[in-house]
Amino acid sequence: MIRHLSYFAALGMAAASAASFTVETMPNPPGVDPQIGGIDALPDGRIAAVFHRGELLIFDPVAKTWSRFAEGLQEPLGIVAESPSAFVVMQRAELTRIKDTDGDGKADEYETVYDGFGLTGNYHEFAFGPAKGPDGFYYIALNVGSNGAGVRPEIRGQWSDLGDLDRTQMIHDDQWGKRSVDAGRMYSRVPYRGWIMKVSPDGKTVVPYACGFRSPDGIGFDRDGQLLVTDNQGDWRGTSPLYTVKEGGFYGHPASLVWRESWAKGDPRKLPVPELDTLRTKETARFPQGELANSPAQPVVFPASWGPFAGQTLLGEMNQNRMVRFLPDEVNGFRQGTLIPMFDGTSLGNGNHRLTFGPDGSLWVGKTHLSWAGAEGLKRIRGNGLGSIFTVKSVKLEKAGDRQALRIAFSQPVTDGLEGVKMNRFSYKYQEEYGSPKIEEAEVTLDPPVLSADGREVLLGFDAKLGSIHHLVLSSLKNGGESLEGAELYYQASELP
Repeated sequence: MIRHLSYFAALGMAAASAASFTVETMPNPPGVDPQIGGIDALPDGRIAAVFHRGELLIFDPVAKTWSRFAEGLQEPLGIVAESPSAFVVMQRAELTRIKDTDGDGKADEYETVYDGFGLTGNYHEFAFGPAKGPDGFYYIALNVGSNGAGVRPEIRGQWSDLGDLDRTQMIHDDQWGKRSVDAGRMYSRVPYRGWIMKVSPDGKTVVPYACGFRSPDGIGFDRDGQLLVTDNQGDWRGTSPLYTVKEGGFYGHPASLVWRESWAKGDPRKLPVPELDTLRTKETARFPQGELANSPAQPVVFPASWGPFAGQTLLGEMNQNRMVRFLPDEVNGFRQGTLIPMFDGTSLGNGNHRLTFGPDGSLWVGKTHLSWAGAEGLKRIRGNGLGSIFTVKSVKLEKAGDRQALRIAFSQPVTDGLEGVKMNRFSYKYQEEYGSPKIEEAEVTLDPPVLSADGREVLLGFDAKLGSIHHLVLSSLKNGGESLEGAELYYQASELP
């Protein structure tokens, strides 16, 4: 039987992960659909969670009990705890501040922070976030609509006439299936579907921050204050991407361009693909579909207590029994980097939607499936002997004469297995069609690895290809008898040094 390189790497990763982490399942709240849309840790170690059917509950990890703080929310998909008695929640229709003003442990004040974005009633118009930035503002992400359904007769916000169907034709009825193809697979007919919005805590200042998103379920900031957003494979998404988002940027899905100030190029989905390609900001990283991840979610930063992982970014993953680490690398002023699987072989399970770290360093994972792939409930992950774990700490792409080299730093010395290191590369099409097959696949010839004197750094010379994902398999490496935690690296070369 022929096995892909990933198969052998997974065997080593699973053994390392199972020994390094303890995964504990928490009890579900009674009488509540236990699909979690958002979680945040309180200073005393309790966990605030919002649920798919509209509850905001507080979990006590000592007593392992739930208490009800609020209810009646509409599909909340994110929460930030401003204090133990005040929370900002992203509902489908608005960003809301929820307070307990009389100290009885239950909400008595619901304040609209921001509801100035459009709604058509389309089922796919999810709203994600908020993520609180280092500037104190809240950042939210708005889905585009899907031609799996039309719109409702009543809408909120300005209607865009840029599309093949007028507003009457966009209304969902029993003939929608015949018209749906002309709507565009994903559409943005009201503001600001497909945008990241920046909102002041009082809601008085709102900035349409960046556009070009499809279904940006994951939004958060890294240790350097950079805004990271994950999106999902689909039209204009050959595979799921990770972006470092800057104000004013366009990130590839054209539907939302209609809401750019002074947009004057007509229906953006009809622009030539090469023109759209030159307009867009390229990916910081890409998750090979079905191989690394299917539906990446929220980014969070590891705290200092996580040893060699401290300061790195962890990303949720909905469809696989794992999560993914991201290691940044700045090349020519552009932030790109490496994705590495994490927690393979543990009892984590899939549906890993929302993440937060408690004050004791525990990683809390809220799960959902939303009638799709995933799971439900709350889990806690704690590390075992993280100070001695053997893992990759950084990956940097360098110029090496007429070629390039990856400089890989490890938490412990490499003692064996350098001869088994392998690399291949591939890419995906930027196209309107849903997803993309792998393209430009090739095996990559590596120079003999050069190990540093202390054994903690390896230099690998090779010919990098602009735009490609470079897949490096390190499952042969050992520190004594210990296998590498996270033995597959996916480096996105959007820029070459």
